Amino acid sequence: MEITDLNFFLAVAESGGISRASTKLHTVQSNISTRIRSLEEELGVELFRRHARGVSLTNAGQAFLPFAERATALMREAAHVVGNEADPTGSLAIGSMETTAGLRLPDILASYTSECPHVDLTLRTGTSADLIDMVIEHHLDGAFVCGPVDHPELVAELAFVEELALVTTQRTADVREAFAEPQRILVLRSGCAYRARLEQIFADNDVAHPQILEFGSLEGILGCVAAGMGSTLLPVPVVASSPAASRLRMYHLPPDQARAETMFVRRVDASESPAMSNFRRLTQLADTPASLRSVGQ
Repeated sequence: MEITDLNFFLAVAESGGISRASTKLHTVQSNISTRIRSLEEELGVELFRRHARGVSLTNAGQAFLPFAERATALMREAAHVVGNEADPTGSLAIGSMETTAGLRLPDILASYTSECPHVDLTLRTGTSADLIDMVIEHHLDGAFVCGPVDHPELVAELAFVEELALVTTQRTADVREAFAEPQRILVLRSGCAYRARLEQIFADNDVAHPQILEFGSLEGILGCVAAGMGSTLLPVPVVASSPAASRLRMYHLPPDQARAETMFVRRVDASESPAMSNFRRLTQLADTPASLRSVGQ
């Protein structure tokens, strides 16, 4: 059984006819018919039922279909993994928290697209919880999420270290005002790791149930914090680079609250392609400065 036979089988099954498959595969019909007949003889079963409208899968063909798909997928993955390291091809789907995407990834992505122009790179942002689920479910090849991460299906490596700060409007004269009425925290939707930490900070300051206002973007959060609607918790460079920075005040936190580790997670059972290998290399070259690594250590 050859991989070409399986490709011909899948093309006929998908198109529902040998003539249509021949057009798709750019080969003559007799070549496909010979390959299919050879495959049927090797398996000892009839895979297709011929009729006036073309062909359809028999029960044996239906049973054989997922195995053919799996075998061809494995061959593509093998070719992808052992491909030219110097000129990677294929696709690479990366996920990231919004803070990391805006703060850490622009230079990495620019370098990557320059060095690996033949890789179809996509970036998807979301909360840590959502991104972890997408990696586990094979929708993403890897993702930058807030640590710690402990999951049997994932391998996690430290990518960056951020210093978080409590952020209020510039009009807040003292950090104690952040925990006074009205007690509001402005956060991204549920699943955001910084949100959970901010709720804990308020709880530590005897504010067990602050009003929670959810936003879809960081700039929306910072703009409303600047307007005096409440407080938030974000990496210092994100706040400093915001257009609203002049109307914001940052309060430094104890090391155990300030240190946030960004982890890059991948599936344990995933083979590392040249596309992924190059991406991880560029991420490591852009590692967090030593000054930030000391936060909380």
